[in-house]
Amino acid sequence: MRWTPGGSEDVEDRRGQGGGGGGLKIGLGGILVLGVLSLIFKTDLVSPFLGGVGAPGRVASSGAPDEARKAREESISQFATAVFKDVQETWTQVLPEEGVRYERSKLVLFWDGTESACGFAESATGPFYCPGDRKVYIDLGFYDELKRRFAAPGDFAQAYVLAHEVGHHVQDLLGTDRKVRQLQKAHPDQANDLSVRMELQADCYAGVWGFHAGKKGTLDSGDVEEGLNAASAIGDDRIQKMAGRSVQPETFTHGSSAQRVGWFKRGLAAGKMSDCNTFVR
Repeated sequence: MRWTPGGSEDVEDRRGQGGGGGGLKIGLGGILVLGVLSLIFKTDLVSPFLGGVGAPGRVASSGAPDEARKAREESISQFATAVFKDVQETWTQVLPEEGVRYERSKLVLFWDGTESACGFAESATGPFYCPGDRKVYIDLGFYDELKRRFAAPGDFAQAYVLAHEVGHHVQDLLGTDRKVRQLQKAHPDQANDLSVRMELQADCYAGVWGFHAGKKGTLDSGDVEEGLNAASAIGDDRIQKMAGRSVQPETFTHGSSAQRVGWFKRGLAAGKMSDCNTFVR
């Protein structure tokens, strides 16, 4: 990706506020990103962190002082900030076409753990969006560890993850999130299916951003393929297989690899939100 370092008022840097020497835990969110990189680099990066089904692993911390750790993360911090800014600028232009004003989200950078309106956020959770405070949370130490230990920076895979989380923010602004939660409460038997549809729509919205990034010349050759690989790698079916489990579609919460690739490609094809209605049966 081609990106220009630059500050943003939409970033809250909480690194160092809660202590950063406790080690980096790898949870479901981390496993999903490892799945992305496993496919891209054709190496199984997931198995070493699976201490059993659903059991989080742990990456040893270097124990470096906060300032040294912050300096080590400077490049990825600037990249994440630049991507987040670009994604939001895209939605500032696109969302009004749907009759809704885009309200900017915040990107929260933290170490190990921090408070959010959705509860205590941990690095093990992986990147996530909290509708309670309309912020995206991420511990950059995870990406830093991947880069240093596995020589796998995966910049567009990381950008895709951030664009997906901002996609959830767009759903929040449109009221989609609220409606889906209400339906899940009224129809518990449809909760997983509705969750899948929400996630696939966020994938499609990530594709919408990708389309506009391509028009601006932000993407390099191969970035789109990397994005498609990323979408494929984090399918529920693939994650279940990599964890040594049988594929159980009824337990899916994010969609299969084929579904995720399909919806990402839909958004990427023309950059239209109208192509992202995953709720039409």
